[in-house]
Amino acid sequence: MGREQIFTCTACGASQSKWSGRCDACGAWNTIVEDVSLSTGPGKAPKRGATLTLTDLATAEPPPPRTEAGVAELDRVLGGGLVAASAILVGGDPGIGKSTLLLQAAARFARNGLKVVYVTGEESAGQVQMRAQRLGLTESPVKLAAHTSLRDILATLEAEQPQLAIIDSIQTMWLDTVESAPGSVSQVRAAAHELTAFAKRRGIAVVMVGHVTKEGAIAGPRVIEHMVDTVLYFEGDRGHQFRILRAVKNRFGPADEIGVFEMTNKGLIEVKNPSALFLADRGTPVPGSVVFAGIEGTRPILCEIQALVAPAAPGQTRRSVVGWDGGRLAMILAVLDARAGLSFAGTDVYLNVAGGLRITEPAADLAVAMALVSAQSQRPLDPQTVVFGEISLSGALRSVAQTENRLKEAQKLGFSTAILPVLPKRAAGSGLALREKPDLATAVADQMGQD
Repeated sequence: MGREQIFTCTACGASQSKWSGRCDACGAWNTIVEDVSLSTGPGKAPKRGATLTLTDLATAEPPPPRTEAGVAELDRVLGGGLVAASAILVGGDPGIGKSTLLLQAAARFARNGLKVVYVTGEESAGQVQMRAQRLGLTESPVKLAAHTSLRDILATLEAEQPQLAIIDSIQTMWLDTVESAPGSVSQVRAAAHELTAFAKRRGIAVVMVGHVTKEGAIAGPRVIEHMVDTVLYFEGDRGHQFRILRAVKNRFGPADEIGVFEMTNKGLIEVKNPSALFLADRGTPVPGSVVFAGIEGTRPILCEIQALVAPAAPGQTRRSVVGWDGGRLAMILAVLDARAGLSFAGTDVYLNVAGGLRITEPAADLAVAMALVSAQSQRPLDPQTVVFGEISLSGALRSVAQTENRLKEAQKLGFSTAILPVLPKRAAGSGLALREKPDLATAVADQMGQD
């Protein structure tokens, strides 16, 4: 009896029993490929399983041992250092600096005493050596190989027994037991499974590089993000020198933690005070510029939000956003119109988060709204003021988490005033003048000079 065929969408991972030109789940065209199961042999009678040893929730186990890289930003994102027998997936846009980051990290870990093997499937060994020479890493005891056969790579790792293995990238690996081309859904899933299982079995930390789609998600089946222990995204605009390493999943530390790096001709340099760097280029106060006090993971970060409101051609209004959610901008514009009587009809609206940072938390709502009000009224905000708060559809302002940490970071950088929602209790020791606003209409009236 023949093997049952399964077809999988490379865009969303949905499976179906027959091929079609369009995916029924996500609507993408020409993304359906044949999926080959990991085992194609005849079925066997199931064996009786062994009895598991059960424990209770109160059983105490020591925390996993960690090895620090000596780069504070990288160690922060990893949750305090590299955990043995962990599987880490690193994704990012092409050319953003993933290979540079991992080569520098490999050199750091090797100098700290770990045995490190770096396997590249995208470049030759000579190309990696040239990069290492440019970065000044040639003296680091990192073992290097250029190969794509996963069977040979695993055999080499078995023989070498390193403590850290870096695979660049998972989409180039080829497993001969899977009947499909490298980079296909089946190959990526099988390679990720084999490497993760090897990491757990041998106690070796494995870092895998993953390509991303045009939407910014890891290419291949979404299941590989569930297999691994940690998923990191390397973000940034190639037009800016800043790079953000963000943890979106971490079984050994906090998720949504970020590390900030600066790309230079000598490689990536950690940024120990990101707020000061993001605000370094602020000049004379101009309408539409607002400083937002945000939280990324466990650290407060101050950044500049810029808005521009300009007359639009009839019937051709534009809404352009960089670094924030365009749908949320539309919501803020609607609330300003309905609750504060401020209409943006007939105007083009441009919003930008300076420095290439991407903000996802709703605490930026009030900062965005104040930037829009300032841009339309041509009244600049006090440059010594920070703004944060969430806006509801009713126009009310809601308090946000970690208010005290935001205020302390603002005070540390020399700010004197904060515009924020009414606090349920006074922030202890902030040292800033707090201008608490109950709703958006009050904040807008204050900025427009109508109080």
